[in-house]
Amino acid sequence: MKLYRVRIPVIAKAVIDALTADGAIEVAPENRAEAEQDLVAIMEEYLRRDMELRDDVREYMAARGVPYDRYGKTRSAMAEARNHPIGDDVERYLARQFIENFMISRFVEEVYAEDRALLRRILDILAEYDVDERALREEARQRVLNIREGTVEYEVAFSRALREVKKRHGLIE
Repeated sequence: MKLYRVRIPVIAKAVIDALTADGAIEVAPENRAEAEQDLVAIMEEYLRRDMELRDDVREYMAARGVPYDRYGKTRSAMAEARNHPIGDDVERYLARQFIENFMISRFVEEVYAEDRALLRRILDILAEYDVDERALREEARQRVLNIREGTVEYEVAFSRALREVKKRHGLIE
């Protein structure tokens, strides 16, 4: 799962709305905004750590002359060393963080559902907001068919096209 900053408040609201509607948790109407902000804070902290990881991977690779085609393996190794979830593990990590937060939050009055039921429900909600990155990349690739792949011009045009596609889908501002 790739988490986009513009989607964070929407996801937080969806999780609180769905779990309160299901009767899994109880949140007083006056505490709803704060309960959502707790989830926003969890997701923003994850993004901050992820950006820090990306920067460190780039610095590591540049300092050691590691070729760019090893970026994924390098990032995976560094993420594992830091115990930072990436890829498919992100949803489970966020869901567990949300559940832990519900148990200690002063803005959640009561938790009625078991952890496993909460986990399943939160994972379903997060899956609704998952973005098909491959489809976005393919759409961007279709926009730059007239440029020869593998050139600097292609990379620049592809990056620009991908940014436009993400903007059109409301993933970035």
